[in-house]
Amino acid sequence: MALMLVIVMAPLVQAVSALKMKAGPLEASEASMAAPPTKGLNKGISIVDLVLRVISIFGTLGSAVAMGTTDETLPFFTPFTSFRAEYNDLPSFTFFVVANSVVCGYLALSLPLSIYHIARSKATVSRVILIFFDTAMLALLTAGASAATAIVYLAHKGNASANWFAVCQQFNDFCERISGALIGSFGGIVLFILLILMSAISLSRHR
Repeated sequence: MALMLVIVMAPLVQAVSALKMKAGPLEASEASMAAPPTKGLNKGISIVDLVLRVISIFGTLGSAVAMGTTDETLPFFTPFTSFRAEYNDLPSFTFFVVANSVVCGYLALSLPLSIYHIARSKATVSRVILIFFDTAMLALLTAGASAATAIVYLAHKGNASANWFAVCQQFNDFCERISGALIGSFGGIVLFILLILMSAISLSRHR
């Protein structure tokens, strides 16, 4: 009886094992088919990351140059007396130039790492490092832009309570340049936020 049971069960065991062997390659093929979209998305994020960094370099560099080369001279009654306005007359504008210059230099140094992520889309440690430094540069750029914005506002509007008059009524060219310098800096802030978010999304897809 036992011998007959073994004879009957043997084909069933062989059939089950054959099904398992077939299921294994199918699961492996499904996993391999699912992997490329994730890899392709991470590579796309890395390419966009590189493009945004290049744009941010031009934005912060333009802001630093525009602010650092701003000056205007106004004659006063006689040719021997004049008023001159320069960016380094105000510490906030000097800090703005330094902050944008530092961030621009950092962005240039981060380009090789961004290119590396295009080739190695599964890299994680380097992305964490980029997020850390991107966040620090975002804070620095925000501080510089905010400090300069406060002074630009006072230059345009003045403050009657503190008896600060609006210097932009006299120094028109100076105010136009310092106002325009803020555009690239605030654009860089927005791009840094996008860079940090994209790196976080890429890291979350590695889990």
